[in-house]
Amino acid sequence: MTSTEQLTGERADLLQTLRRHRGFLLQTVDGLTDEQAATCTTVSELCLGGLIKHVAGTEERWMRFAVGGAEAMQREAVDWTGQFRMTPGETLAGLVVRFREVADQTDDLITTLDLDAAHPLPQAPWFEPGASWTVRRVLLHLIAETSQHAGHADILREAIDGAKTMG
Repeated sequence: MTSTEQLTGERADLLQTLRRHRGFLLQTVDGLTDEQAATCTTVSELCLGGLIKHVAGTEERWMRFAVGGAEAMQREAVDWTGQFRMTPGETLAGLVVRFREVADQTDDLITTLDLDAAHPLPQAPWFEPGASWTVRRVLLHLIAETSQHAGHADILREAIDGAKTMG
């Protein structure tokens, strides 16, 4: 039994909810080719592989924030456009492996981090100046982010071959 299987209460609820929405997102790419995963099926530039890559990168950055604050989060530059696309040489299988590695790291952190620990948010026009987020708030944000993108992915997948996550 791993340490995440022994969780109870709030930590268990947060972890189970995050895992559920990750599962919905991963279900949308099940059985696709790299070409299908790179296909933009709407007027936006979103593709399924890009969503997998974006959610993994977002989760990784926010968990760096949860551990070390804004400085740790901003340690690496973000490719704001490329994070939503599959670039030459990327495969869906590779993106899914990375997604799962990031998820495993987050799951481990959920077992140990103080949910009440807070850090000031990075300075950005979309954050309230001087605001701080707790680790709990970061996890709630990751659940919302993953859930929202699982919904986007469901629409993209349905346009490719009619498959749906639910329904």
